[in-house]
Order: sequence, then structure tokens, then C-alpha cells
Amino acid sequence: MKAPVPAPASAHRTVGADARLHWWALALPALAFGLLLLLLAGSGEVQAATGETAPLLKVSEELLRAAG
Repeated sequence: MKAPVPAPASAHRTVGADARLHWWALALPALAFGLLLLLLAGSGEVQAATGETAPLLKVSEELLRAAG
């Protein structure tokens, strides 16, 4: 019978309150949120220039009609 192979030192990670996040674990969601916010803010300018309703507003109006 073989003896169990010990796990490498890199496999032991801190879990719980002492765990630390990588920089990208906070940066990527923040970047995605900022880009989506810019897209939403920029869609109002497109609506004013063309006179059309923004696609996001169309979808939300349809969802509200279907729900209520």
C-alpha cells in the first residue's frame, strides 16, 4: 500500500477572515461597473441627438408592461 503524497506548499491557502484578494478581484468588477455606467450615461446623448428611445429604455418599458 502506498503512503499518501503530501500536498505541495502552494496548495495550502489561507481561508476565512485572513484571506486576501488579488488586485484584479476588485479591479475587474469595478472596471466593468464603470464601463457599463459610461454606456448608460452615453445612451442619453444618443437619444437626444436622434430622437429615438434608447434600447435599454425600450426593453425596460416592455418588461414593465409584461409584468404589470
